Amino acid sequence: MDLEKYFKIRINSIHPSKPIPFDIFININNKMVHYLRRGNAISVEKILNFESKSSNPFYVPVEQRPDYKSYVHNRISSGELSSIEKAVVLRECSIALVEELFESPDIGQALEESKQIITNFVELIDDEPTAMSHLISLSSHDFYTYNHSLDVSIYSIGLGSVAGYSRLDLKELGTGALFHDIGKRNVSTSIITKSGPLNDIEWAQMQKHPQFGLQILNDENVAESVKACCFEHHESFLGNGYPQQLEGEDIHPMARIVAITDTYDALTTKRTYNKPMSPRDAMLFMTHKLGKKYDPDLMEAMNEVMFRAYSSSTNY
Repeated sequence: MDLEKYFKIRINSIHPSKPIPFDIFININNKMVHYLRRGNAISVEKILNFESKSSNPFYVPVEQRPDYKSYVHNRISSGELSSIEKAVVLRECSIALVEELFESPDIGQALEESKQIITNFVELIDDEPTAMSHLISLSSHDFYTYNHSLDVSIYSIGLGSVAGYSRLDLKELGTGALFHDIGKRNVSTSIITKSGPLNDIEWAQMQKHPQFGLQILNDENVAESVKACCFEHHESFLGNGYPQQLEGEDIHPMARIVAITDTYDALTTKRTYNKPMSPRDAMLFMTHKLGKKYDPDLMEAMNEVMFRAYSSSTNY
């Protein structure tokens, strides 16, 4: 079976009961089975059944990628979806693509493919007042590199928006946040996937991922701000971060944002060796226990972002 001929999609990006302009396949016992032909529709009942019982991803032939992209774009811009529905569709289609990007050996292509993802989120957050709240509420809080990176990117765009960033700057920020951990691909898989705390030797290796990321991005045509998000997101306002021990204003402004959103997502993420904090507890912990590590103005803005997102939720 040649998986390179297909790309993954998520079922919630598909509109129930309306014809689709692409073919859908399912991988069953390493064989691609034609599940839905273009021009046909999938019922609400089948979508709900797949959501509850199946972990199998759906696949679309690579040559039909433009059709899928146009389909998603048309759904979001049709005016038929509510703000929450737009957020669901956009996040669902983005998770599958981000997973694909992080598995790709071609970083240049991954960066290029990510542009539309970031643009979609920036435009949705800018155009829909409640979109950020919906996107935050949709966070899976399960730790996979691509889920974590996508959520950090979404949080960063929201925080950058509150901080007054322009659309162009938000796109750079979103890209830098999405690829902030790209250097982890050069860290041993046994360390990345370890189900418990790292020992000193493993931690020393893990702390090299910002340098590895910078090396990777230096070979690509990306903005210096994107590189800074990758290289400086573990720096601390106190000067005791890594890898350069930068402090305060010496840290790139966008990296200061990613430092906050990266920590927040880590604290609220479920892993095998720790219990995730609630959003409220994570923000209280960051504000009162870790606050001096971060830009104080951005921490205040982050509290505003999260308060807005969860002000009407019992999960905060």
